[in-house]
Amino acid sequence: MRYEFRVTGRVSTPLADTFPELDRASVPRQTLFFGTVTDEAHLYGLLARFQDLGLHVEEMRRLPD
Repeated sequence: MRYEFRVTGRVSTPLADTFPELDRASVPRQTLFFGTVTDEAHLYGLLARFQDLGLHVEEMRRLPD
């Protein structure tokens, strides 16, 4: 399953590097993280990591395979 996470603001490179399994791109006022999520535990782990690092996920969506 592929997912996209839209995070508020620009995320610094060192902070973004804490998500090595996701690719990223910057758009105005957001940073996009996207990539393969292996299962539900991985998905919730990613969301917990975003929260632990103080990143605000504005939107999350599943991408077509």
